[in-house]
Amino acid sequence: MTQTVEKMTQAGLGQLADGTLLDRVLPGEEVDVQPDGSARIVTPVADRVKPPCRHFKSCGGCAVQHASDGFVADWKTQIVARALSARDLAFPFRALHTSPSQSRRRARFSGRRTKKGAMVGFHAKASDALIDVPDCQLLLPTLRAGFPAYEALTVIAASRKSEINLTVTDTLGGLDVMVTTEKPLDGPLRIELAALADAHDLARLAWNDDVVVTRKSPDQQFGPARVGPPAGSFLQATREGEAALVDAVMGTVGDAKRIVDLFSGAGTFSLPLATQAEVHAIEGEAEMLDALDRGWRTAVGLKRVTTEARDLFRRPLEPDELDRFDLAVLDPPRAGAEAQIRTLAASKLAAVTMVSCNPITFARDAAHLTSAGFVMDWIDVVDQFRWSPHVELVAGFTRS
Repeated sequence: MTQTVEKMTQAGLGQLADGTLLDRVLPGEEVDVQPDGSARIVTPVADRVKPPCRHFKSCGGCAVQHASDGFVADWKTQIVARALSARDLAFPFRALHTSPSQSRRRARFSGRRTKKGAMVGFHAKASDALIDVPDCQLLLPTLRAGFPAYEALTVIAASRKSEINLTVTDTLGGLDVMVTTEKPLDGPLRIELAALADAHDLARLAWNDDVVVTRKSPDQQFGPARVGPPAGSFLQATREGEAALVDAVMGTVGDAKRIVDLFSGAGTFSLPLATQAEVHAIEGEAEMLDALDRGWRTAVGLKRVTTEARDLFRRPLEPDELDRFDLAVLDPPRAGAEAQIRTLAASKLAAVTMVSCNPITFARDAAHLTSAGFVMDWIDVVDQFRWSPHVELVAGFTRS
C-alpha cells in the first residue's frame, strides 16, 4: 500500500502517519514499505537529489545526503526553532552557515584486522559492520590520504576479534593520530610506532594517553596564535564552521574591556577575543589551558590572557566573580551549563554570548537567562556536521 511521508524527525528519519520511521525518504514522498522495513520511492519530491558519496547506502555516517542543500538547511533551522518553541522562546534567526563537503578536519575511525591486513572506516547504521570509506565526501583530502597509515596502525593495535579507534586531526604540521586500544605500550612497540610515524609523515602519534612521538608541531590557528591542543582533545569539526562561530562571538565584544571565556578549551574563542579585550579563560582540563597559555605567550599583539583550571559543573563562577567582567562567552558540552547559567542570571553581567551543540539544552539555558531579564538578540545556526542530524548555534543575549 502506498503511503505518504508526513515529516522528517530530528534524527533524519521520515515518519508516516502511523508513526512508522523510514530511512532515506523525504516529507511529501509517496512510498511503499517493503517487508524488510525499507522504503521504495513511488513518487519523489523535488528536494530529492543523487547522494554525492558512493558510500551513502552502506555507511551510517550520514543521514540526509538524499536531500537538497536547501531542504537540509531549512530542516536544521527548524530543529532549533522547535527546541526554542518548546520553551516559549522566540527564535530571531540571523544567519545560517553550512560547511562545504570535504571539509571535516577531524574524524574518529574504527579499525579491525582482516585476513589480508586491516579495514578502517565507519560503522553501518545501527550495526557493528565496518564499512570501508576511501572516498568519504565529508573528510578533508588530507584525512583521506592517511588511510595507509591508519591501516598500518590497525594491524599493530587490533585483533581479528576486537576493534580499535583512531582519532585523526588535520593540523598545520600534518596528521595528528591517537590510537585507542587495549594493547599495552612497551619499549619495542614505541620504537616500532615511532618508525611508522616517520614512514607516514605523521605530525604526532599517541597511544591511548601516551604521546609516542611528536615529529612536527600539531598546531591549530586560533586568531593570531598557533596552539597545539592535547592529543584527542576537543576541536571544532571544520575550519569554516569554527570561523562562523568565532566571527559571531567577536561581533558581541563591543566596548567590553574584560571578558570571561567559560569552557574555553584550548582557546578557540579566547585567543581571537584577546585581540580586542583582556580574557580570563576557564576550563576543566589543565592540559588544554597549558596549550592555550603557550599559544598566547608566543603570539604577537594580544592583550592579557589569564587561565584557571576549574570544573564549572561543580564549581560555577559565582555572581560576585562574574561581576568583574563586561561579557561572558561560553561554549559548554552537549549537557549545557545549567549550574553556570543560574549564576550568570544572578550576576550583574550585561551581556552573554552562548555557543551550543545541542538545541535542547541551549533552549533550557536560554529560557533561564530570559526569565532573569536577558533578551536573546539573535541566533546564528552553524552546520558543521554536514548531512548529519547534528546542529550547532551561537546566540547573543543582553540585559533589557
